[in-house]
Amino acid sequence: MTSGRDPRPGSPERAPSEGSPEASVASETPPSAPAQADPAPSSVETKPDDKASPAETAETAKTAPPKDTDRGKPRKRRGRGALAFLRELPVLLLVAFILALLIKTFLIQAFYIPSESMEPTLNIGDRVLVNKVVYHLHPPRRGDIIVFEDPHPTAQDNRNVLSTFWHWLTEGFGVSTNPEKDFIKRVVGLPGDTVAIRHCKVMINGKVLQEPYKHVRDCREYGPHRVPKDNVFVMGDNRPNSSDSRFALRDIPEDKIVGRAFVIIWPPSRWQILRR
Repeated sequence: MTSGRDPRPGSPERAPSEGSPEASVASETPPSAPAQADPAPSSVETKPDDKASPAETAETAKTAPPKDTDRGKPRKRRGRGALAFLRELPVLLLVAFILALLIKTFLIQAFYIPSESMEPTLNIGDRVLVNKVVYHLHPPRRGDIIVFEDPHPTAQDNRNVLSTFWHWLTEGFGVSTNPEKDFIKRVVGLPGDTVAIRHCKVMINGKVLQEPYKHVRDCREYGPHRVPKDNVFVMGDNRPNSSDSRFALRDIPEDKIVGRAFVIIWPPSRWQILRR
């Protein structure tokens, strides 16, 4: 009985016929699938939505439509800023007022010119600034225009507190000046000088005083008079119409000097530096 294969060696194998058992087994066995390689790890890591980068957050905020709740906020902020300013305004005004008073008391003070005694240098209605520090640095100098208190004050009527404060305030800011309390004149003689007027000229220690500033001469004879220590001798530039050291004021103690006038600030057309 012969089988389906040739038992002889070297004989070629025959393919199984369709009806043979080998053919049925071969048809039922599926071919092995090729091995699949593991997927390569991704080089880009994805971030969860709740951990977006700042750049992505900013970009999202730019492109996101405005919410309804944001409407009206700028107007509210402006309103709050105005209310805050109004609340702070009284404090700012008080601070400015205190600073002005400190400056007026210790540094610079404005004075109103009430009389014609310093014409043509100073006219009635001019306002000047007075340096109150300069004579703490050096003594008065010849030719300085100084403001000083009355060296021989008389008794004054008593004022109530409000009237006294208002008077002090208006004088301090140069709105008004009491011509019987504060004076403005020019320094002519220094401590130890001998002052005289001869032939319409002022003589200091026997020599004619050089006066480059404009003034009105007075030919009335005066002196000689020796100026005491720690005092100055003053005269107005309008010599015929000036009550000064030649008359009732006499010599002015240095501790009565308020300061040196250095500039005209009002009216604007009269603005100028006051020189010796």
